[in-house]
Amino acid sequence: MSYSLQLYTLRNAIAEDLPGTIKKVAEIGFTQVEPYNFVATAKELGAALKENGLTAPSGHAPLLSHDQDEIFTAAKELGISTVIDPFLPAEHWQDAETIQATAAKLNAAAKKGAEYGITVGYHNHAWELQSSIEGRTALEYFESLLDPELVLEVDTYWVAVGGQDPVDILTKLGDRVKFIHIKDGNLTTDTKAQQPAGQGRVPVLDVIAAAKSLEVGVVEFDDYSGDIFDGITQSLAFLNNNTATEGAKA
Repeated sequence: MSYSLQLYTLRNAIAEDLPGTIKKVAEIGFTQVEPYNFVATAKELGAALKENGLTAPSGHAPLLSHDQDEIFTAAKELGISTVIDPFLPAEHWQDAETIQATAAKLNAAAKKGAEYGITVGYHNHAWELQSSIEGRTALEYFESLLDPELVLEVDTYWVAVGGQDPVDILTKLGDRVKFIHIKDGNLTTDTKAQQPAGQGRVPVLDVIAAAKSLEVGVVEFDDYSGDIFDGITQSLAFLNNNTATEGAKA
């Protein structure tokens, strides 16, 4: 298992200076990143990653609302092997019929992705856990409808905000989970109150241990009241100091 950084964390810095921000990420100790909006920045981002020896095993893109061929082409250029749809608002998770339609669309996207040699996944927020379908969370119901090749990236913070135990949810979702978002804080929707890993109410180490098929743990802050570069530095240090295993790398 290795660690990556969701670049949305640094969106403000990237908007001002993409190459300089990527250089700083490498200097902090990350060797992997998870880009967002990468179709728009593919050329500049690709050059910055190459220059700093960074790879991007996964990336976020709105597969269900944008041109999938354009997304998969850009992903291939950047070496992204898993493209994850990051967001569908709460109204998509309130009834079985709508969730079935979403699953069908993502299954179709996965077939197109396979033509490019790319895996497709989905990333949750809180509402997929707050809604109940046939006696289980909407996220669990959704997972049961996905083709075998699809993966999930579980945002463990938003699982907890949604009122569920992230360790329990990860256990139930099992091998489907190849990526998680690692973030910490006071478990409210106030994103400014998020904290470096190990400093809030999320049992980060238990969460990581519960994801038995985890390939990449992705550090993310939705927002932060302090210096964001200091925040990600503290998170990576906590993870490296507490989850060191043979073959793991920052």
